[in-house]
Amino acid sequence: MGGEKTTLPSRTPAKTPVSNKKIGTGSVSASTGKQQSILGFFARQTPSSQSQSQESWTPTSTAPKSAAPHRHATTDIPSSSPCLQESKKSMNELPPLPHKQTTFKATTKRSSNITPVPTSDIAEPPSSQENNTDRIMAKIVTSKAVLDSSPTRKGNNKINYAESTDDDEDELPVASKPRRRLTQRSQRSKVLGDDEDEFEAPKEPLADDDEDMDDFIVSDESDAPTRKRKRANTKGSRPTKRANLSSSPEKNTEKADSSMSDNIPTNGTSTAHQWIFDPDNIIPATELLKPATSKKPKASRPKAKEKAHTKDPDQRYPWLAKIQDKNHNSPGDEDYDPSSVFVPRSAWNDFSPFETQYWEIKQNLWDTVVFFKKGKFYELYENDATIGHQLFDLKLTDRVNMRMVGVPESSLDMWVNQFVAKGYKVARVDQMESALGKEMRERGGTGPKGKDKIIRRELACILTGGTLVDGAMLQDDMAVFCVSIKEQIVDGLPSFGIAFVDAATGQFFLSQWTDDAEFTKFETFVAQTNPGELILERGCISAKALRILKSNVSPLTIWNYKRSGTEFWDAEKTRVVLDGAEYFVREGHEEEEPVWPEVLQEAKDKELVMSAFGGLTKYLALLKIDKALISQANFQWYSPIVRNGTLVLDGQTLINLEIFANNVDGGPEGTLFQLLNRCVTPFGKRLFRQWVCHPLCNIPVINERLDAVEMLLNDPSICGQFSSSMTKMPDLERLISRIHAGVCKPEDFVKVLDGFEQIEYTASLLSAYQGGCALIDRLLKAMPNLQEPLNYWKSAFVRKKALEEKLLVPVMGIDDDFDESIALIDDIKERLHALLKKKSGELKCKNLKFTDIGKEIYQIEAPKSVKVPKEWKQMSATNSVKRYYFTKLTDLVRELQEAEETHGQLLKEIRLRFFKRFDEDYEKWIQAIRCMAQLDCLVGLAKASSSLGAPSCRPEFVDEEESTMEFEALRHPCMESAVDDFIPNDIVLGGATDEGEVRPKINLLTGANAAGKSTVLRMSCIAVIMAQIGCHVPAQSARLTPVDRIMSRLGANDNIFAAQSTFFVELSETKKILGEATPRSLVILDELGRGTSSYDGVAVAQAVLHHVATHVGCLGFFATHYHSLASEFQYHPSIREKRMKIHVDDANRQITFLYKLEDGVAEGSFGMHCASMCGIPSKIVEGAEKAAREWEYTSRLKESLERRRERGTDWLPLGVVSDLVGVLKGGNSDEENGGERNNGGTSLDGALEGLLKGIEAL
Repeated sequence: MGGEKTTLPSRTPAKTPVSNKKIGTGSVSASTGKQQSILGFFARQTPSSQSQSQESWTPTSTAPKSAAPHRHATTDIPSSSPCLQESKKSMNELPPLPHKQTTFKATTKRSSNITPVPTSDIAEPPSSQENNTDRIMAKIVTSKAVLDSSPTRKGNNKINYAESTDDDEDELPVASKPRRRLTQRSQRSKVLGDDEDEFEAPKEPLADDDEDMDDFIVSDESDAPTRKRKRANTKGSRPTKRANLSSSPEKNTEKADSSMSDNIPTNGTSTAHQWIFDPDNIIPATELLKPATSKKPKASRPKAKEKAHTKDPDQRYPWLAKIQDKNHNSPGDEDYDPSSVFVPRSAWNDFSPFETQYWEIKQNLWDTVVFFKKGKFYELYENDATIGHQLFDLKLTDRVNMRMVGVPESSLDMWVNQFVAKGYKVARVDQMESALGKEMRERGGTGPKGKDKIIRRELACILTGGTLVDGAMLQDDMAVFCVSIKEQIVDGLPSFGIAFVDAATGQFFLSQWTDDAEFTKFETFVAQTNPGELILERGCISAKALRILKSNVSPLTIWNYKRSGTEFWDAEKTRVVLDGAEYFVREGHEEEEPVWPEVLQEAKDKELVMSAFGGLTKYLALLKIDKALISQANFQWYSPIVRNGTLVLDGQTLINLEIFANNVDGGPEGTLFQLLNRCVTPFGKRLFRQWVCHPLCNIPVINERLDAVEMLLNDPSICGQFSSSMTKMPDLERLISRIHAGVCKPEDFVKVLDGFEQIEYTASLLSAYQGGCALIDRLLKAMPNLQEPLNYWKSAFVRKKALEEKLLVPVMGIDDDFDESIALIDDIKERLHALLKKKSGELKCKNLKFTDIGKEIYQIEAPKSVKVPKEWKQMSATNSVKRYYFTKLTDLVRELQEAEETHGQLLKEIRLRFFKRFDEDYEKWIQAIRCMAQLDCLVGLAKASSSLGAPSCRPEFVDEEESTMEFEALRHPCMESAVDDFIPNDIVLGGATDEGEVRPKINLLTGANAAGKSTVLRMSCIAVIMAQIGCHVPAQSARLTPVDRIMSRLGANDNIFAAQSTFFVELSETKKILGEATPRSLVILDELGRGTSSYDGVAVAQAVLHHVATHVGCLGFFATHYHSLASEFQYHPSIREKRMKIHVDDANRQITFLYKLEDGVAEGSFGMHCASMCGIPSKIVEGAEKAAREWEYTSRLKESLERRRERGTDWLPLGVVSDLVGVLKGGNSDEENGGERNNGGTSLDGALEGLLKGIEAL
């Protein structure tokens, strides 16, 4: 056979191709008909063998079956020729073909020694479905026909002739590459002899990259060692694009076969020899079925490393299967630290440099989700990647032998918000240098060596729900507090030291107090602040304090338990750290002693609050924000209950009256704060919340605020100008805190300057109204002069670049270092252009120019016709030009790149210089913000007052000896939006009539169920709060003395967290009222005693009402269903019976609620009527009525009292009897005071005086 040419008769295609018909170049799944045509094209037979083709040889031996449908393989065909050895080399495979294919079937029975008939089809086992659907068969070619590219296959795909296995499929998935448009190229068909048929194998194996990361991950060239991505050599393997298909079979054969040769690589020998028929050397079929042997061992593909994301980290790392903290404590141990994890020494030896860098940070942040900066992405690894995948369905894949998910840098804030909203802590690790900076560091020898030859990364910050500082991550304008609590028992009472911070503004609050047994102040503090994060000393917080916290804080509140001494400092260690940490060292005065802020200096000797501040400081240091926040020296003393000058609203009252959160879902809808908060600036809204927490109690101060509101109402143009000017005001209070920390964005810095310019303009507008109100005049005078500092910033940098390019670029002459850097860059560029001009002259070519291609900048571009020196290195080319580098040009480009890198670092330094320069005027900035916040609150009160509807009025405050409260036609302001026809009521408590008669201070309120008793109680308290804030009230008129405290006991609630029943909660709240109420207080008691039996309930209610009315003397309401109390206190001078008016239809058991407050006692509670109206079956209601008539204790008690009173002989109210007994026993106080007592144990003078008072009272 040798070099002889074998001539075969012309073959007839299975399907005659149509002339001038285009053939698809890449779609192997185009249509079944086309596919059959292509396969049939290769199945041509000689005329002499057409009759034998019906008996095509089909071996039935145990040929290995393809394990995966989409992997292409050929059946092992034994042959003595080395050309018949199967190829195991890894190739690209084709996409799967349609299942509907031409099949090859044996129509006659085969004999064991049948001679194989020459055919263009490869023998295949009929049982293999993949043979018909997923493979392209190799064909017999003649000496004149050479296999070329297939028109049904793209040029960048390669055939894999190796038999696939399940293991191969799992271990080495072939990444799908983007399809490229085929370019037309001319190719001359070359006819080779049998000995010249050769197919080249690809020079480079395909990279085994994960296709999932091709979408958004770029290789980090800066991290060493870098694994280069391998690419398949596709050059020259693209099929020829032909517009027409010739009708000549021979011509079609050449063109089709030639297109196949570029795509089918073999082991360097011709495959044509494999199927040449030699009639003198007939090989039996049994030998053909034997396994192929080879002189050379088969090339075996090394088994790929298992993908990291297919197994959990604890399956790959044994030390994660049984987690321990750094001190070898396991979860469940008392001292277990969930924030750390123990990494054994043996594991460090197996880590790559990047893994080492990762675990050095992650081992101390085990309970934190860590975002690592890699190029233009932030990535999560190992357990953090699992969290991101499970919670947000982020794509899970591999990076450096670690499971990973990634997010783009531009969307980091959004993803951080997502994790924080789920209650996670989030850490951000940033790259501290670029690839060029890393190279400069290593060349200069100034940086670390060895394992740190990768990009240097450092922990930038840790973000938690209670310490967010970036405005883009904060959910709203309200403050979020991180609270540190120190508790200790002092003289048998709980004492607290509290330190908390609003991290967004840098405002610290300090407080220390001794509480009562009910933790009243502590509960008030929790209700006022609603902590977003808690720092507690482990084992040092009482069970009752924990129950209050768990009952009142949000479910998303983060709880941190810290070890005493090391993580939660005592007072002494806190003082030492504050002195040595340079928090309060002024810039440029490092040699001076640090000066503590005044508030912190006053708290220095308070042990509890200093320990609490130490725990807060240590935690902020862990988050990397302690220096930025504490150095602002923005400290303020905080008192949850201020008794002098403010109206006290304790925690229970804030909850009962729905001041900040409603009782339905805990949201702000329907609350007083939402009704009154009309502020337009973020800092105004935060200040107004403090105004609502602490209403005023001093009459002159209240009237001064009301005067300001009155002035704004009388001249609406002031409110309009102020609102239009300040509506789009950025959150300056938060932003200047970011500037102080040196982390403000350039565009935000421009917003800050624009905001203060707007404040200056607004203040100038308001100055025209000076003289109308003392409070507004005082605020405008307190406004600092901002013109001088703002003039500097008007010409300090280019604001357009700051907004568009996010860079603070100083104007020339502002910064000397910047000017020198710009001059250096300009000089290098001039030398580059001079070099270009010089080379243009040397080459006598005026078309030379510089071109930037990616990172390869300043390449000299020359026409192809220009002959360049040999030392020039070609970098890239097009059809018409080539681009070059040479030594001198490379040196200049490198010098320019380094200068620009240095310039970039200088711009960062200049940004910090700008921030420090701005921070020098911090006192002016913060003072301006505070003045505008107060003006915003006043304007907001004016808007709220005008929106109340008619009638509304300015409240009148009087200074009288006896407390009084008078509202005419009062409405509940928060219900008017929900109720169109709200019925107003007159409220009169205390004071005196025009004739000088003293009016009762307590209204004993009775009425049917759902008649509106609770609404009257709540709206009276709401009206008092609105009046003392400085707002108008929704009434015809309002006249009152200032109230020093509002105390409430409403509803029937238990506290299962504190193991307290409904009745226990009632009595605990009542105890606070009895102990804290004063004659100036307003008390509301609703349904006291309903949590126990009627007998006990009536007794408790009667005793409490008598004590409040007789001994406390406060204003208030006592709503009850115990109608016997009306008979008991009928003649009490401080109690008046009131009821809610209704209309009763006994026949139909229907009630019409009129919601009108009137004098008298309700006839009953009409519970059966209400039950019938609610749909309770009439049979049950009738049975309940019968039982009530027979067994209701309170009804019988009322009837008994009425009978005794009618007789008029032996009846005295129990309250009078108890007072008389108490007076007669009043001598007990003398004993406590050291007074002398008679042998009988009672002071005779005291008893006689008490008896006389009792008789007088009767």
